[in-house]
Amino acid sequence: MRRHLVTGPTPVGALTLFADDDALAGVYMTDHRHQPDVATFGPASDDDPFLLDVALQLAEYFDGDRTTFDIAIAAPGTPFQQSVWDALREIPYGETWSYRRLAEHLGRPGASRAVGLANGRNPVSIVVPCHRVIGADGSLTGYGGGVERKRWLLAHERAAEPAALF
Repeated sequence: MRRHLVTGPTPVGALTLFADDDALAGVYMTDHRHQPDVATFGPASDDDPFLLDVALQLAEYFDGDRTTFDIAIAAPGTPFQQSVWDALREIPYGETWSYRRLAEHLGRPGASRAVGLANGRNPVSIVVPCHRVIGADGSLTGYGGGVERKRWLLAHERAAEPAALF
């Protein structure tokens, strides 16, 4: 059963959580690049236990009380994208990896560009921490939710007391 929930305010703005059965299929920010049409998410739900648990875990993350998520994920993607998204979950909280390091971790050292494209298509932002991947020179390259949100998330994980964006 497909359904979605729009969260209240978070430090990075409202989030739309999309589930397919009892697995998370999407976390989208306002003006998120590559966001599907919300009409494909199924009905809105304000009392869905699974989505409310996802929202609670995200609130704990934003409060600084959670560094990992315990959420079933069913993000639609190619096998290569799935492998990249699985590897993203191995990047420790508060750390960053370059696209090259991520490609090497996957055993595909020449695939930095393909890894970057798959990273950019991650539909489960924050929970699958694509914000932890940066350019080889340390630059904050693109992020589906916007570079300012990426900067905020990285500062939050480094406990730098980032200011609220919204």
